[in-house]
Amino acid sequence: MIHNPSSYRTMPVGVVVRRRPGVTRWAAWDWRAVALLPGAGPAEWQELRRDGETVDYHAATARLELHGAETEAYLHNLAAEVPSLYVVLRKTTGAHPYEVLLVTASPYEGQDYAESGDDLVEPVPMPHGLAAWVRSFIEEFHHERVFEKRQRDKRQLGVAEDGIGDPRIAQTADVYRAPGSRRRRLS
Repeated sequence: MIHNPSSYRTMPVGVVVRRRPGVTRWAAWDWRAVALLPGAGPAEWQELRRDGETVDYHAATARLELHGAETEAYLHNLAAEVPSLYVVLRKTTGAHPYEVLLVTASPYEGQDYAESGDDLVEPVPMPHGLAAWVRSFIEEFHHERVFEKRQRDKRQLGVAEDGIGDPRIAQTADVYRAPGSRRRRLS
C-alpha cells in the first residue's frame, strides 16, 4: 500500500495486558488488553503491577497508524459512548501465549480481525490525549463524500441484442430457455 506522507500519522502506543486466573476449568488464565500507554518506549512483557495472581504487563509497544482515507471510521469511533483503540492479540508459542499484532483506531479494521476467530480483539478505552490527537487528524484530513445516485443506462427496450445466439443457427424457441428443456420435449 502506498501512503501519502501528508495524510499519514503514527504514534507508538504501549499495550498493557492483564493475566488473571481463569474462571473455568478449561482456561487456566484469562488474558485481556486493559490499558494503553501513548508515546511509550519499547517493551517486551515488562511486569508493571502484581496483585496476588493477577499481573499487568507492558506487553509491547505497537505503532498506531492513522490514514487519511480512513477518517470516516475514526469519526465513527469517536462518536461512540466510549472511544476505543482496538488491540489485536495473536496466539503464539513461547514464554507468553500472545503477541501484540496490531493497535488500530478503526472499529472496522478491529471487526475484520474479530471475524476470523483466530485472534483476540479487545476494545481498550482511548486516553483523552490520544482521542484529541485522533480528532485533530480527522479535522485536518476528513472530507465528506457526497452520495451520488448511479443513473441507469438510457437505452431503448425491444431493440435486437447483439451477441445473443448465432443468427446463422435457426432457433426454434427462446434463446434463454434451460438447456435440458429441449431434450425433454424430444422424448
